Amino acid sequence: MADDRPVPLDEYPVHQVPLSMKHVATGDRNAYDRCIFHVLDHEGRFLLILGLGVYPNTGVIDAYATLRTGETLHAVRASDALGDDRMRLAVGPLRITVDEPLKRLRLTCDPDGTDSLSYDLTWNADFPAVWEPHHIQRRGDRLTLEGRRYVQAGGVQGVIRAGGEEITLAPGEWTGTRDRSWGVRPIPGEEGGRAAAEHRTEGFHWIWAPVRFDDRFVMVIAQEDADGHRSLNEALLVRNGVRDVQLGWPHADIHYRSGTRHPERAAIHLTDPSRKPLELGVEVLTSSPLAIGAGYPPADDWQHGTWRGRGWTDRRAYDLSDPTAHPLAGYGVTDHAARFTLDGRIGYGIFEHGSFGRHDPSGFTGFDSVAP
Repeated sequence: MADDRPVPLDEYPVHQVPLSMKHVATGDRNAYDRCIFHVLDHEGRFLLILGLGVYPNTGVIDAYATLRTGETLHAVRASDALGDDRMRLAVGPLRITVDEPLKRLRLTCDPDGTDSLSYDLTWNADFPAVWEPHHIQRRGDRLTLEGRRYVQAGGVQGVIRAGGEEITLAPGEWTGTRDRSWGVRPIPGEEGGRAAAEHRTEGFHWIWAPVRFDDRFVMVIAQEDADGHRSLNEALLVRNGVRDVQLGWPHADIHYRSGTRHPERAAIHLTDPSRKPLELGVEVLTSSPLAIGAGYPPADDWQHGTWRGRGWTDRRAYDLSDPTAHPLAGYGVTDHAARFTLDGRIGYGIFEHGSFGRHDPSGFTGFDSVAP
């Protein structure tokens, strides 16, 4: 019999529906609530990606961290049964502590006595968190994704250890971005049924770019279908104490490595409120496919929200020197640490990109189509 007693969060006046905070308002098995952090140095030597998620209707909490250094990707993943204390953001060796909401968080991964990944970091916000557009996707008549998100940029200090190396994060030499989202998002294990059979995806093209400059934060989002139809769009400039500035309808010219869809550089064309053209330049420094180690589809060894039993922890290192060793990675989203330029300024952040299937504006004709 289920334990239906109140949980600690019920003490606070934060309820949105007449339910315990233990429950979400939807019965959809794909209900989720999770976060992702990116920590990158400005030379392109390291890219740390970490996150934590809860899946109330499957009773799962899980977390992950990956560190790209050279051609090695160090990964730690953990999963467990979801408990009643939703303010305890911890699973296995991975933990997120909210020291001051929207301003300061501590990110830790405990060592295990080997050379595997561990860290102890403090993430400090430099700019206020801002909402991303309300994200909705349907397959046929079925609502498959509805997410509410905010994004934020800041600085990070602390120590990362992996492979016998200790990396000290010096002030001014590292950037941190983060994204918080919740709602409904597909997790593995659901039968697709008629919607999947009759509404197959022809193509998907995605750009998500949070960029931190010294005095401003820029957020760009673009999601397009196979024919180039824009289903999600954002271009926003954020500064402390100033109203957010909309930067028009972003268009990206992406230069891909020949024979791939791996971006090497890009120009994102924006427009300020006076209709002056602005160009956000992108130079990729290093890359980490989210389907390797981080649990995003189409990962073939572990994906978010899947039940692995109680107390599951996995540590491993992946060799990224041979792209053919990870054939599914190209059909998922990749996060690229990048150097950005805008109106004479230099900034750093993430150029998250996924392009698979047909995309008419890019000249891609199908899932096997690549750049010349």
